[in-house]
Amino acid sequence: MSKRRAPEEFSLSFLDVICCGFGAIILLLIITRISEPIVLEESTRDLESRIAALQEQLHRLRGDSVVLNRDLTTKQEQLSDVIEKVARLERELSSIKGEFAASDSDAELNARLVGQLEKAKQRLTDEMKRLLGSEGSRRNDAIGGIPVDSEYVIFIIDTSGSMFNYAWPRAQQEMINILDLYPQVKGIQVLDDEGGYMFSSYRGQWIPDTPARRKAIIQRFASWNPYSNSSPVEGIVHAIRTFYEPGRKISLYVLGDEFTGNSIEQVIDVVDKINREGAEGERLVRIHAVGFPTQFANPAQYQITGIRFATLMRDLSWKNNGTFVGLNDYR
Repeated sequence: MSKRRAPEEFSLSFLDVICCGFGAIILLLIITRISEPIVLEESTRDLESRIAALQEQLHRLRGDSVVLNRDLTTKQEQLSDVIEKVARLERELSSIKGEFAASDSDAELNARLVGQLEKAKQRLTDEMKRLLGSEGSRRNDAIGGIPVDSEYVIFIIDTSGSMFNYAWPRAQQEMINILDLYPQVKGIQVLDDEGGYMFSSYRGQWIPDTPARRKAIIQRFASWNPYSNSSPVEGIVHAIRTFYEPGRKISLYVLGDEFTGNSIEQVIDVVDKINREGAEGERLVRIHAVGFPTQFANPAQYQITGIRFATLMRDLSWKNNGTFVGLNDYR
């Protein structure tokens, strides 16, 4: 009986299969390495085109952003201008409402104003008669009824455009008329209604009363035109605080045509505290006033403020031992 051969571990066919497998793997590797650069190159081109597109979009967005920022800045500036205009209009509206509110209380006085001013213009007080004695006939028809017992005279002049443009020659003549009532005083001073001095060299001092100084005052008056807010309270307060001393008899003469302040009562209260009343009813200084009716030159613009000036100075003069004279013509 013959012995059986042991089986071979590897046959020729198996080796062929193994070799073919390795060959296939090597072929795949070669194919993969050949195609990889092509894929990368295509990917690189795609990325570069996307980057270029994104950069172009970024530049466009930046340009749009600059335009939008510029438009935003312009709109903000326009908004700021509009807000400022609204605030200004609100202030003007408030001022107009205040004027009309004041005009309601002044309207009932308007009907009597002309007659009262005419009476004040012609009235000669008992005190003036007593002081002048035998010279009682010495009076100026334009400013009659003004006591002339003072030793010092201060003029407070409204230098606003309405006065300077319409009533200045008449105001200059009224200053001459008032000075003629006082042939000789111890001192003169001229202020605008803001408290500014006609002659800065006499700031806080009295101008000596000499014919030469009176002439200089009248000549300077012709072209004197500082700023004015058409409210005499600043000039009155400054004059009393600066020039009053016990024993001095001082008269203030306010020459004006308008009052543009907010409150007549407030001005009267302020002056009342400064020009306080003594035990016998006398004030520190007398306050007189001459009103110029420039509202006849421009009724639409100056009528209300002109009436308010007359109302204020009539009451202020009465409370401070003075006289208010309302002229019937500004020329």
